[in-house]
Amino acid sequence: MSPHQKISVDLVIPVFNEAGVVTQMHAHVRSVVDGLPYAFTFIYVDDGSSDSTEGELAALAGTDERVRVISLSRNFGHQAALTAGLDASRGDAVVMLDADGQHPPEMIPQMLDLIVQGYDIVQGQRTDDARLGRFKKWTSGLFYHLLNFISGTRVLPGAADFRAMSRRAVDALKAMPEYHRFLRGMVSWIGFKSAILLYHQEERAGGASKYSFGKMFRLAMDAIFSFSLAPLYVGLSLGGILLLLALAEMVYVLSFWVTGRTSNLAPGWSSLMFVILIVGGMLMVLLGFIGVYVGYIFQEVKRRPVYLIKSDTENGKE
Repeated sequence: MSPHQKISVDLVIPVFNEAGVVTQMHAHVRSVVDGLPYAFTFIYVDDGSSDSTEGELAALAGTDERVRVISLSRNFGHQAALTAGLDASRGDAVVMLDADGQHPPEMIPQMLDLIVQGYDIVQGQRTDDARLGRFKKWTSGLFYHLLNFISGTRVLPGAADFRAMSRRAVDALKAMPEYHRFLRGMVSWIGFKSAILLYHQEERAGGASKYSFGKMFRLAMDAIFSFSLAPLYVGLSLGGILLLLALAEMVYVLSFWVTGRTSNLAPGWSSLMFVILIVGGMLMVLLGFIGVYVGYIFQEVKRRPVYLIKSDTENGKE
């Protein structure tokens, strides 16, 4: 992109039950971007909010002609809401950030400077935050180390869905229509020229986090099963180990027959049960892995949309 060309930038902001926060967030972002030499569009994606968020967004659209509000028919999840905003974007560049104020808008100018310089992806990476609990730090670190170990796609620890992307990077991401979406991994997978910017996560502007432990666990499972076949190989490896142990046991028993010591062979109920339980447990684990992959395939082949739009308001009109 030429630095002398006034490029268009879409800000994709997913929103879920952020009443009383989204107006404050919009004012904050405007105070940062209004002086920049770019043509901005604010794309708010209401992910099925059940409070007054939808009304606040409608009010913003009525006072700022740059605001576009996409309301989904229900709560499809953070990744689906981001996908809806990316699909709706038309700008030369796209910046993705959350509406809770934890992604600092003050970094947007630096992100766009790097996009103009030729980078396709400018990824925000969260620095270590002392406010995070020990359990969350430990589980987050374990997840990223595990994912990077078992997959061919490296995802930065602390990487968030706070990034700027060029139009060709957005188009490449839109060409990946999978149902189970882990955007951090998908963005890394496309492999375009990238830069990393460190940021300090701010306090939430209000409300509580919408990412419960259950949602984080499901996102982690989407990441692992979407980017790696390692769980299947784990099952195969365990099966190979059991076959080797069975072979060793067979050689051991035959040695008693060859040496004429068959009287020393005393079948043991406890050892038999031990082996049965190990084999049965490993088979169940392997079948569970296979079942998860089959379930993912089943959901993909149905070709259901990632999200459904209830309304799309642009320039005050649907």
